[in-house]
Amino acid sequence: MNKNEYSKLVDQKSKNSNITVNCLLAFLSGGLICVIGQGITDIYASWLSEENAKTLCSVTLIFLGVLLTALHLYEKIAKHAGAGTLVPITGFANSMSSPAIEFKAEGLITGLGAKMFIIAGPVIVYGVSASVIYGVIYYIVSLF
Repeated sequence: MNKNEYSKLVDQKSKNSNITVNCLLAFLSGGLICVIGQGITDIYASWLSEENAKTLCSVTLIFLGVLLTALHLYEKIAKHAGAGTLVPITGFANSMSSPAIEFKAEGLITGLGAKMFIIAGPVIVYGVSASVIYGVIYYIVSLF
């Protein structure tokens, strides 16, 4: 099979996605996660300071992301919700815990420790790089 035949086969087997629907689902699901986070923050803020409530909300959302991943529910939600589940902190928790859970049988070091950063590694690199670029731009703009 040559490259052109393979491309035709992929085109035949791949179903077309509706970009408008995908964007809407991503917006709604990401927004819903953020609304849930705001609700959690408001509940915690009734007992704690606002800063501590925000910190505890982040911890709670990370815990929920890892729990849903461990129960194999996060991927089912993501299948329908799309990219909206990737952006919030729960998506990062999923990307860190999913490979760790999958490769735990290989041991703590080579399985859990090493495989945990397979997916999250690029996210960390690009996140740090983007924050540095943003910081430099912000610094330059603030000089004027």
